[in-house]
Amino acid sequence: MSELLGVAVLGAGHMGADHVRRLDAVVSGARVAAVADPDAERAKEAVGGIDGVSVHTDAVAALDAPGVRAVLIASPGEAHEEALLAAFERGLPVLCEKPMVPDSAGALRVVEAEARLGRRLTQVGFMRRYDTEYRQLKSLLDGGRLGRPLMLHCVHRNVSSPPHFTSAMLVNSSVSHEIDASRWLLGQELSAVTVLRPRPSAGAPEGLLDPQLVLFETDGGALVDVEVFVNCGFGYEVRCEAVCEAGGARIGEAHGMLVTAAGGAREEVPQDYLVRFA
Repeated sequence: MSELLGVAVLGAGHMGADHVRRLDAVVSGARVAAVADPDAERAKEAVGGIDGVSVHTDAVAALDAPGVRAVLIASPGEAHEEALLAAFERGLPVLCEKPMVPDSAGALRVVEAEARLGRRLTQVGFMRRYDTEYRQLKSLLDGGRLGRPLMLHCVHRNVSSPPHFTSAMLVNSSVSHEIDASRWLLGQELSAVTVLRPRPSAGAPEGLLDPQLVLFETDGGALVDVEVFVNCGFGYEVRCEAVCEAGGARIGEAHGMLVTAAGGAREEVPQDYLVRFA
């Protein structure tokens, strides 16, 4: 039997703790070797009763823990660059939650550092390409049965935003998913963007410009609009509707993908992304 891949999980918050659980109980061929978080008690809580896991308050130290052969970064974005560069120095492959880094200058440093290695070590955590409904929609669009896609209408809603959330993060941390998914679904690059902001919701923290409407144009002539609302108050919703020349399809609702075309159509709001993309 082959040796399990030992993974260091950096960040033990809501998302990091879920990664620890999944690596231990769901993912085959891997195990949790180390967990790092500035809050040692939070790291210990994430580990729970899993055997053979070392706990650290320093992310770089976790990379040197016994048995670590890969890294999963789920810490706040501002901590990603240091962790990525340290992983590169050790030749460790990385699954990094988005944003890879918070700004373009840092992104360039990371990309250049990886390029100097001559091999790719980083995968950013855009999971929608692997979601069943998104894959169904991709297959439908690629098959051409509904004609060319003309528009995508997207909705991205969260119950509430964490305390550190800023207006820029509505795009950097939320709409970035739609940016990746839209390019993949359409096979086109985004060529222009417009951001519109209504008056902020009364449910948004003071100073947070929430919700926002983002409109993308593509180099293939399609349009993509994204409503992002991270303090909607009622549930977690991620939806996408493709409008094509001869019909349309919608994903992200309780009944699965709904396809509408000539002749008719065929075909609980989750509280959290952990449920929607389980």
